[in-house]
Amino acid sequence: MKNKGLLIVYTGASGVGKGTVMKKLLASEPNFRLSVSATTRAPREGEADGREYYFVTRERFDEMIAEDGFLEHAEYVGNKYGTPKAPVFKMLDEGLDVFLEIEVKGFLQIKKAYPECVSIFIIPPSFEELRLRLEGRGTESPEVIEERLRTAESEIGYKEMFDYIVVNDDADRAAREVMSIIADIKKDKE
Repeated sequence: MKNKGLLIVYTGASGVGKGTVMKKLLASEPNFRLSVSATTRAPREGEADGREYYFVTRERFDEMIAEDGFLEHAEYVGNKYGTPKAPVFKMLDEGLDVFLEIEVKGFLQIKKAYPECVSIFIIPPSFEELRLRLEGRGTESPEVIEERLRTAESEIGYKEMFDYIVVNDDADRAAREVMSIIADIKKDKE
């Protein structure tokens, strides 16, 4: 029988470069999987349904909540996000290590329901650098950027609740640090 995979909660403030680090992790380790969340937000340019997110209506999202179909769910900057249960449990049972790239509110739900999860918080090297990254995206209005920065400041206040904190000053270095953390945990479980 295969060993069960690790459930890894992977969180950080908006704009910290979580996605960039995650792409490096997924490219370097064939046993890593990223759970695909459902969201009510509109797709960004280049995003595909079922790849970055399952894009659903608010009505369908609420139906999934009523069906107890999420590991966690939250509303963030006016949109709903949630992690569907079934695909995550299937991957874990197959021995795959599953990353849940979610917000702090979702982490709090997961930690309560699945205390054995591994939690990693990605932080920017500085708040000023975070502002530059968000502005550099060019995808949101100044008002949304300010709201994201306020939210980020609040989220960073939760960092001490996580098992590990990784500074994303360089995406390659941050990815190597995350891989090292997971390798150490798996070694300890043997």
